[in-house]
Amino acid sequence: MAINDELVDPPAEQLAELERGANEVLLTADLTRKLRRGVPLRVKAGFDPTAPDLHLGHTVLLNKMRQFQQFGHEVIFLIGDFTGLIGDPTGRNQTRPPLTAEQVQANARTYESQVFKILDPDRTRVDFNSRWLGAMGAADLVRLAAHYTVARMLERDDFSKRYKCGQPIAIHEFLYPLAQGYDSVALKADVELGGTDQKFNLLVGRQLQSAYGQEPQVVLTMPLLEGTDGVNKMSKSLGNYIGICEPPGDMFGKVMSISDDLMWRYYELLSFRPLADIAALRRSASEGRNPRDIKLELASEITARFHGAGAATAAQREFLARVSERTVPADLPPKVVPVDAAGMRLANLLKASGLAASTSEANRKIEEGAVRIDGVRTTDRALTLRAGSDHVLQVGSRRFARIKLELET
Repeated sequence: MAINDELVDPPAEQLAELERGANEVLLTADLTRKLRRGVPLRVKAGFDPTAPDLHLGHTVLLNKMRQFQQFGHEVIFLIGDFTGLIGDPTGRNQTRPPLTAEQVQANARTYESQVFKILDPDRTRVDFNSRWLGAMGAADLVRLAAHYTVARMLERDDFSKRYKCGQPIAIHEFLYPLAQGYDSVALKADVELGGTDQKFNLLVGRQLQSAYGQEPQVVLTMPLLEGTDGVNKMSKSLGNYIGICEPPGDMFGKVMSISDDLMWRYYELLSFRPLADIAALRRSASEGRNPRDIKLELASEITARFHGAGAATAAQREFLARVSERTVPADLPPKVVPVDAAGMRLANLLKASGLAASTSEANRKIEEGAVRIDGVRTTDRALTLRAGSDHVLQVGSRRFARIKLELET
């Protein structure tokens, strides 16, 4: 079926938008050739249901899938209910304990309801890789394993490091990239999306497709989104995440808590605004516009996407009332705090700003839930704020400090 030219931009314009925010496209020439055929591409992205809730880090891939949908392509949201039983070894320095079948199925059910906050349900195919992997017999698995070598598997960075350090690598961990790669064979994928940490697995898919007589898929990797701490990738286990099912007020406040520098990365990877609009916002910031006002637009856009425009408006009103209009003294002078590239932990900032006599007192206040950053309560003692941000710290109901973090020279 040909793509309707009235609905879809020419290949060159598609490519420019599809490469937006991408870390790498392998290979761009292959993607261009596929787009020029004028037929819908089959685009897949896999998600192992390792936790019940999705966060904004997951939506980086979902946003890219949405772009493909808008250009008329078919997207497949693949739930790795089978691979979730193996456990993805990516980035692990030890064997990852696999989930139980019950955990996987419970998490998978929540994923189905969450993804349609971004993807068009009428143009999305939801599939489960247990459909083909679960049907494999021992002979099928042996034939699949014959298409890849141990030497190639050990080229993978995390496997290589563990092998050199004498750390165990279980045989089933080698099966994970093979199983993920075979997903592309089973679905005859034209394009597969994944985070930069998934590049090895995605390339296995290309090789297996060639081995099974298919045209290799294009691999498009997206950056891993930093969490609210601005350092580590967004992760629920690290407490630096913004869940897409969080209440609108919490979501709005967490977006407002990110640094001014990180805000631009969130705009690039999470906003649906055209690149020209984002460039105009950057110019306005360089010309003196308050970054907080620009961040308010981002927080409103993201909150509205998941909770509706009315909820976003209410969340912004509540945020401004709590932080700017009612709670925080209008004449609060900013205190410049020099920090190195690694930033400074919240407890140290509370001490430096005079809100705590010691870091031990500061940590106690954090644990008690008495500390707020820009009106958002935090109990994360490990939270680190980085240079380039401006925050209002609050301890209790009446003690405030406005800090401006600058990179020390």
